Amino acid sequence: MEFRPMRRKKQALSREACIEILTREPRGVLSVLGEGDYPYGMPVNHYYCPENGKLYFHTAREGHRLDAIRAHDKVSLCVYDQGFRREGEWALNIRSVIVFGRIRVVEDQAHALEMIRGLARKFTDDGGYIEHEIETAAKHVLCLELAPEHITGKLVNES
Repeated sequence: MEFRPMRRKKQALSREACIEILTREPRGVLSVLGEGDYPYGMPVNHYYCPENGKLYFHTAREGHRLDAIRAHDKVSLCVYDQGFRREGEWALNIRSVIVFGRIRVVEDQAHALEMIRGLARKFTDDGGYIEHEIETAAKHVLCLELAPEHITGKLVNES
């Protein structure tokens, strides 16, 4: 599939800026094709793996999200930063990234656990806490892998 070019090219972010936002920001909105072909967007925590350029999430072993993904593997993820104001201006400037790609359940348990650790390290550097959570909760969750097919980003001024 050929993705549309960005209409407002002057606002486009570089690939490096997009990756920086995906790496730094902890949250985004994952959108799937849900029941009855309704879009279903949900807030998620994510981990961008610099080694392979894929994004990882954890999810329950059942539910609307997983059902939608199993029925249709194409998704989009929108991540945006906290924004900034230029001196003397009231309007917020926000950098956002949209990732289009295909998502799947990670079957390799060792890889899944390593990606979940990467996600946890975005929130805490307490290794003992992370390992305790993995010991007690990992059996209740799945790890999802989003392989990007297209990444685009832009800077928007809210004025």
